[in-house]
Amino acid sequence: MPTADDAAVAVRLRAATARLNRRLRRQSDAPATQSQLSALGSIEQAGAVTLGELAAREQVTPPTMTRVVQALEAQGWVARSADPDDGRVSRLALTGGGHALLADVRGSRDAWIARRLGELSPAERADVPRLVELLELLADRPPADHRERPAAGVGTA
Repeated sequence: MPTADDAAVAVRLRAATARLNRRLRRQSDAPATQSQLSALGSIEQAGAVTLGELAAREQVTPPTMTRVVQALEAQGWVARSADPDDGRVSRLALTGGGHALLADVRGSRDAWIARRLGELSPAERADVPRLVELLELLADRPPADHRERPAAGVGTA
């Protein structure tokens, strides 16, 4: 059962992670929107997916995902191919350009974090690996109450 202290920490953690996420999004000159980067990350994570599967992963409507995918195709970041089991279905996969874009965005963001870590004192930096481990537990461990809402924008850009 969460305590009042847990609730107070939860408020601070949510606010801090939101601020960090906003700052990270500004750390790349990517010629793509956050929705496009999220979709690219989902395609990379899932492998060749249908438009419907991608819309479900990103928790948007198929018409919305159609517009996102059309923009990704126009930039050459994804390509469609016929499903080997059902020629009526198209599968989406990253192109070399899509992989390169994600690598560039992630590299920019990782470099920014590394620079910021370098600004911490040695004692503060020593705490970071444990902090990361705990954040990974929070993000990856299945919830105990099974009432959690599905995550939106699960891509990993």
